[in-house]
Amino acid sequence: MEIMDILQTLVIVFHIVAALVIIGLVLLQHGKGADMGASFGGGSAGSLFGATGSANFLSRTTAVVATIFFLTSLGMAFIATHKPRTGGGVMEGVTLPSAPAIPAAPVAPSPAAIPGQAAAPASGAAAVSNEPAKINQIPK
Repeated sequence: MEIMDILQTLVIVFHIVAALVIIGLVLLQHGKGADMGASFGGGSAGSLFGATGSANFLSRTTAVVATIFFLTSLGMAFIATHKPRTGGGVMEGVTLPSAPAIPAAPVAPSPAAIPGQAAAPASGAAAVSNEPAKINQIPK
């Protein structure tokens, strides 16, 4: 396992833990409307930290955990965009069978190269044969 994979796993674990802690801290905190109820004898006056101590502790802890959540989000984005590419597309590893090589058509020797044959006309006109062309014909 690569170091980047281990780092990515750790960042994801911290991110999930931070998210769950934020959810818990937000649910523990009292809303702004709870202050009015506390002045008429609400239950928050008898808490462990006092009426304002718990609010300060919970809000500061929430801010610290929210910062950790934000930093892990940035870390995951950085890791995702700077991960070395190990492969390309889905077809990169596929090997296609090679097509059989098509042999080149045999080239007839020029009449000048055959002993006893007349040379090609010098006028630049192509020599025309009376034989039908046998190119691409299937023998019967």
